[in-house]
Amino acid sequence: MQEFRLGELFCGPGGLARGAAEAASDVPGCRISHVWATDIDPDACETYRNNIRLDRNGRVLCADVRELDMDGLPPVDALAFGFPCNDFSIVGEKKGVDGSYGPLYSYAIRAIRHFRPKWFIAENVLGIQAANEGRAFRTILDEMAGAGYSVTPHLYRFEHYGVPQSRHRVIMVGVRDDMDAQFRVPCPSLRRRTDVSCRRAIEIPPVHGMANNELTRHPQTVVERLSHIRPGENAFTANLPDHLRLNVKSVTMSQIYRRLDPDRPAYTVTGSGGGGTHVYHWSEPRALTNRERARLQTFPDDFVFCGSNGSVRRQIGMAVPVEGARIIVEAVLNTFAGIPYAWVGPNIGSEPAGSRAGSDGKALRKSPGARVSRKPAAPAATSKAKSTGASLQASATAATPMALGAGTSSEASAPAATPKPNATGISCKASAPAASPKALGAGTSRKAAAPVATLKAKGTGIS
Repeated sequence: MQEFRLGELFCGPGGLARGAAEAASDVPGCRISHVWATDIDPDACETYRNNIRLDRNGRVLCADVRELDMDGLPPVDALAFGFPCNDFSIVGEKKGVDGSYGPLYSYAIRAIRHFRPKWFIAENVLGIQAANEGRAFRTILDEMAGAGYSVTPHLYRFEHYGVPQSRHRVIMVGVRDDMDAQFRVPCPSLRRRTDVSCRRAIEIPPVHGMANNELTRHPQTVVERLSHIRPGENAFTANLPDHLRLNVKSVTMSQIYRRLDPDRPAYTVTGSGGGGTHVYHWSEPRALTNRERARLQTFPDDFVFCGSNGSVRRQIGMAVPVEGARIIVEAVLNTFAGIPYAWVGPNIGSEPAGSRAGSDGKALRKSPGARVSRKPAAPAATSKAKSTGASLQASATAATPMALGAGTSSEASAPAATPKPNATGISCKASAPAASPKALGAGTSRKAAAPVATLKAKGTGIS
């Protein structure tokens, strides 16, 4: 049994932790122990305590990360953090590392250097790539690589991973350079949830009588305005009577009083914002309840949030979707266990194409579709990974020369019938990530590759 002791910074209510726990239960021979977690929000900390099963001596600390005594925390070999996104968000000035919240990423880097985990997962918003004209993101990746990690950044579109919400987040997975393991981006297949419509997520089963399901009391003007807005429309695209139009000339944000389209994934659930930003039901003239929002974030119905309605809304909107976290952590665990899984190449590059290795033979920056690492560059045949258009292949990246034979390709022969791409239109590869006996742990056997048929995903018509 391989056990990873997990620590979390900026833990929020526990979306990532819950997903990690579910992933560990799905991967044979792996276990995750939640050793400690910390956040500055007291309600989020209480929610985490009440819903996440901690290690026997596990702790949840409500503290400012800038005042956190890392020497007083137990050692961990896995780390997760979603550093505050306020200064990287598309909605805002995108101050990046020059803002009030942007520099908080440096405490995560400090934790990486202090604890030296075998792997880490970092999450942030799409806007992190553009903050400070791209310099902020490059700085963060540089510091992660400089700490001794091979980092795979990828823009995950969670609606392609079974989450009933169009939520796009940059996830950076780092594997320590001395680990004989290479993380691959899990293929976007809908697996457990083939229907990612918000109607199904909210209505099945009914939410009546569940915790965190209080209705919002709207002014009559809001109710009347919503009654004129059709599913998928917002306050600026709907044909509203003059007295219900918003007196806003400089901003026409698409989310303002936008009603859900019941047959599509929801738009992004946020944790803050004033009137018109609360996500609105497609047929009833009201905002969603917090339980309905939690459904869109794939929290289970027995996950009860603590705090006021506003606090719970904030916790839900700032969390990592449980199902998205489960899929990513499962890929990490499969990587270390040597279990093959369907994967695609990363869609974020750290430098423009054409960057090259330094004179010492170590990778300074790789072209788009490659990992960020300071380890010696991998052979070209194994580092090229196209994220689209590749046929489904069963490859064993950890295969030995004895297994391959002289002059034999590491890719196994494909079956006669070409597998169909998944619902996203992206064809996947099936690989057994490299993992040494040291990484696998004593007595852990490498699992045989899954049949190609299990890697197919049903189409749902989602583009």
